[in-house]
Amino acid sequence: MLLPADYHMHTPLCRHAKGEPTEYAARAVELGFTEIGFSDHSPMQRDDFDDWRMVASQLDEYVEKVRHAQTDYPQLSIKLALEVDYLPGHEAWIRELAARHSWDYFIGSVHYVSETWDFDNPAKLSEWRSRDPYEVWSAYFERMTMAAETGLFQIMGHADLAKKFCFIPKEDCTALFSRFLDACAKTKTAIELNTAGLRKDCKEIYPSRAILQLAHQKQVAITFGSDAHAPGEVGLDFDKAVQLAQEVGYTHYLRFDQRTRQETGF
Repeated sequence: MLLPADYHMHTPLCRHAKGEPTEYAARAVELGFTEIGFSDHSPMQRDDFDDWRMVASQLDEYVEKVRHAQTDYPQLSIKLALEVDYLPGHEAWIRELAARHSWDYFIGSVHYVSETWDFDNPAKLSEWRSRDPYEVWSAYFERMTMAAETGLFQIMGHADLAKKFCFIPKEDCTALFSRFLDACAKTKTAIELNTAGLRKDCKEIYPSRAILQLAHQKQVAITFGSDAHAPGEVGLDFDKAVQLAQEVGYTHYLRFDQRTRQETGF
């Protein structure tokens, strides 16, 4: 199988990953990848916002680390990107980040359903037990929809991250998914098949088959990402992700260069 590009990888600068970009690149070459992309957690406006991302003063260091990997592994196409948290009202900050370097793509993600609750943080798992899952999922997909509507992102990351700890609403969430995917279709924003879900409590690729089927119906394009936080996670379970995409009906995925999209067949 010709491996699709792995566009979701982190670095130690986010404070919860290990291994330098050169080590991820070496693993990618070993596995037979021809293209990867680093998309570490971007800084927030306040460095004390949380403790699982680089601080603003490290952004240039991050770029240099990726450039170093590009130099060391010229046989591998290595893209420079960021995973950028979307919070309402932070659009100007995202535009400022976008202007600082020649990024190949931005992955938009939602980890916060309020200013203080990063719902996928294991340290805050107990908060789920006092919440209605449908209300959390509704808030999550509302923000995902808002993020897609901005057009600031080329890809939306792990599109049903809210399932991570298996707090699944009993209610039908199809309307939530549909509004989000309509926004993606309108702005030509892709979604990723993120295999990290298979390594979490939910034991399922992000997004679910149901969401992916709906995305295909709405002609929303896809990318792939391992969400690697260590070199050994590069490309993990890509065979399962490609199989899922093909079963749903996808024949192509997107690659990016300087934010310009290119369709590539499996």
